[in-house]
Amino acid sequence: MGARKIGPALAAGCPVVIKPASETPLTMLALMPILEEAGVPPGVVNVLPSRSSGAVVGEMLADPRVRVVSFTGSTEVGRKLLHTAADNVVKPAMELGGNAPFIVCKDADLDAAADGLMVAKMRNIGEACTAANRIYVHEEIEGAFVERYTARMAALTMGNGLEDGIDVGPLVNAETRDKVDHFVRDAVAKGAILKLGGVRPNGPGFYYPPTVMTNVPDDAECLRDEIFGPVAAIQTFRDEDEVIRRANDTQYGLVAYIYTKDMRRGMGLAARLEFGMIGLNRGLVSDPAAPFGGVKQSGLGREGGKEGLLEFQETQYISTEW
Repeated sequence: MGARKIGPALAAGCPVVIKPASETPLTMLALMPILEEAGVPPGVVNVLPSRSSGAVVGEMLADPRVRVVSFTGSTEVGRKLLHTAADNVVKPAMELGGNAPFIVCKDADLDAAADGLMVAKMRNIGEACTAANRIYVHEEIEGAFVERYTARMAALTMGNGLEDGIDVGPLVNAETRDKVDHFVRDAVAKGAILKLGGVRPNGPGFYYPPTVMTNVPDDAECLRDEIFGPVAAIQTFRDEDEVIRRANDTQYGLVAYIYTKDMRRGMGLAARLEFGMIGLNRGLVSDPAAPFGGVKQSGLGREGGKEGLLEFQETQYISTEW
């Protein structure tokens, strides 16, 4: 996450003060000797770890030398940063939350779609803003698709990620693990059917097993918030107008996924989806050369590509007479 911001900032000629996430500061600290070895001068990139995030960032944004605040995280925290940045008119670049729909059309290649969902759902164990959160499968192929996808999820091994042969490690903290567990229990209580997992394991560590739910009701909490864990919530749909309406029915607009063998259908659906990025027949959209970002409550601005570089630049217009 830090490299995605440091790189374009340096390319634009900007020094950086970066406050890593309080839960995960070590990777950012490990990046600093690498930047030094690569030739970045002392004082150009500065890491400031702290658990007092509000106080530290508040001081940073009050400093008149700060011209851009680039943030990746929750929409809730992003809103607070925007309020603080407004006091000194600091330019914001916000990569915020998501609630990604994953649409499997009637004509989709089911094996390809199941493989794509494994990437879109289980990358980083679901702890990603781009993770597939609401899975819509055409009602005529639901059984065949769920069978394929559940088999793939069941083949994963959960355990200590430092050991060989482990696919699913622990979640980042107890709060995240408990939130995932609550989402599953809420959905099941409202009528969802567990096809796999769904039981929080005993013992140490913030683990939650790969879980597949079908028949997830519309009022399930997991459909309105980021699950941020290894839980697939599957619903069915009947026609394209219906699935577009349901997919767009969210405050978020980061990424959406579509699987279909008909490219014309896929492009048509993509044009109607209110999301900044579309994965068409693929479960991974991130690419350093492409603009990464969302619409609505999923953020402002872009990372990657020339658009990401422009976030750290200003346009100057010079009018003159010779």
